[in-house]
Amino acid sequence: MSLRSPLGRVLGLGSARGGSSHWYAQRVTAVALVLLGIWFVGSLATLDGGSYEQVTGWLGSPLNSALALLLVVVAAYHAGLGLQVVVEDYVSDNGTRAAVLVAVKFALVVAAVVGALAVLRIAFGVAA
Repeated sequence: MSLRSPLGRVLGLGSARGGSSHWYAQRVTAVALVLLGIWFVGSLATLDGGSYEQVTGWLGSPLNSALALLLVVVAAYHAGLGLQVVVEDYVSDNGTRAAVLVAVKFALVVAAVVGALAVLRIAFGVAA
């Protein structure tokens, strides 16, 4: 005995079996962002005055630059997961939905690359 409607049986509608991994990835990245955010704010708060030289020196540390890179990448990935859900929920036209999803993914990749390059440029002391 099936609990599915006759229309659901005919159309083959049902679980896509992909939602749980997306949900789990959102929660894991959210926890990572909380921990990285606490580290970031706490580390910057310990700097005396926060002059440009102090911040660049702080970011020049291998541990701090690696964690800053991780913060940039995880934030972009988490934003992509969240925006994908919003677009899928509120954009009904399939063509428009696909175009918006591609545009959002592209913009987030560009933002992550720009952020990562900025961190690396400061970490390696490349002058502007």
